[in-house]
Amino acid sequence: MPQLIFLPHNELCPEGKVIEVDPGVTICDAALQNGIEIEHACEKSCACTTCHVIVREGFESLEESDELEDDMLDKAWGLEPESRLSCQAVVAEDDLVVEIPKYTINQVSEQH
Repeated sequence: MPQLIFLPHNELCPEGKVIEVDPGVTICDAALQNGIEIEHACEKSCACTTCHVIVREGFESLEESDELEDDMLDKAWGLEPESRLSCQAVVAEDDLVVEIPKYTINQVSEQH
């Protein structure tokens, strides 16, 4: 069972978190199911960038992003070559090290 290793994020998981997940689950769903309240303003429909993450290790194990995800990622704050929308990135067999960026471009957040 692969592990998702979330790096510390000041608000969402200050200590970081390591979780085991079944392959086939998205990074976003795994985070939400384990108490990491990652933003997902479009309800995981690949219509925003609030669930943007950077996959620091294991990126090559993910299926390639499609054109819609790539177009959305172009709008993400802090875009890097290993950026993915966590609602679209499906965990395979390899462990992943995931960083949640400090900011999103979400103009409205129910959390604040």
